[in-house]
Amino acid sequence: MTHGPAIFAEGLKKRFGQTHALRGIDLRADEGTVLGVLGPNGAGKTTAVRILTTLLKPDAGHAEVAGFDVVRQANALRARIGLAGQYAAVDDLLTGRENLVMVGRLYHLRARDARQRATELLTRFELDDAAGRVVKTYSGGMRRRLDLAASLIVAPPILFLDEPTTGLDPRGRQDMWDLISRLVADGTTVLLTTQYLEEADLLANQIVVVDHGLIIARGTSDELKAQVGGERLDIVVARRGGSDIRSSLDAAVRALAPYAQGEPQVDVERRRVVVPVANGSRLLAGAVRDLDAAGVQVDDLALRRPTLDDVFLALTGHEAEQPSTTTRPAASESRSLEPERVCLLYTSPSPRDRQKS
Repeated sequence: MTHGPAIFAEGLKKRFGQTHALRGIDLRADEGTVLGVLGPNGAGKTTAVRILTTLLKPDAGHAEVAGFDVVRQANALRARIGLAGQYAAVDDLLTGRENLVMVGRLYHLRARDARQRATELLTRFELDDAAGRVVKTYSGGMRRRLDLAASLIVAPPILFLDEPTTGLDPRGRQDMWDLISRLVADGTTVLLTTQYLEEADLLANQIVVVDHGLIIARGTSDELKAQVGGERLDIVVARRGGSDIRSSLDAAVRALAPYAQGEPQVDVERRRVVVPVANGSRLLAGAVRDLDAAGVQVDDLALRRPTLDDVFLALTGHEAEQPSTTTRPAASESRSLEPERVCLLYTSPSPRDRQKS
């Protein structure tokens, strides 16, 4: 590792036919931190990861990882990074232990060292009991943990996680977040792409928001939230037999107008009114009384701080999409990562290995 940023990219561009996947993005991650890259499907997140991990060449721009140029020094860089993609790149017909030993051998570890490292990682990722089972019998969370373990077989200082929790249930996601947090605490630098806003909020030291191949915002989670504004009074009006939801929403807006510090947002479909306020805790009781006096019945009323969902909505004009658990990425964005695991790990055998074979 150098004394500069662990990951640095400037002006990266990539085009697939008529599709501009990246339109000139800049990225920077310091050592021992998490850079969150946030954006919807097709934003260019996976394309950026594939460039930074030497799997694609950019059409323009420059990038360095661990001090190595991703194009000119690609072979030297590959031994210093790990990659866990959107879909677990493990062999279903091998056991968990055999998968890790295979990856270790692809990295030219001696057979004994590969077995020892596999044992260490199986213990670390709580897969000891399943080490001898074929991977096709693993749950989704177990496969994810095994895939992450494979990306750490040579303890790389920099780890790329491309939507690592896609398809996991809430418990599986929490387990993965705990694992990532422990890796960063041990000094690993992580670039994390995600569509889960709470994931970026929890894990990332710095966040960049990507949409249509461009970075449209960057900063810490708190800095991004500050762009949206302060507190919000969030109300969901109740459905009443024969009543017009629109009239109830209008009545709520009128009742809350004295407290508003900006333009209220009204969502008729969700029966929701969001009013920006100041010193919300002081005015909450008065707002409840005024709503009651106006005859507005509510299903939910809360005082909220801005979330990354609010940031995403303000920046892009739409809410973040939830990752699909079944749909593969489009060809222009990413292919299945199973062959990419081989592309990333394979290097020509050393003279000693050729003599042994």
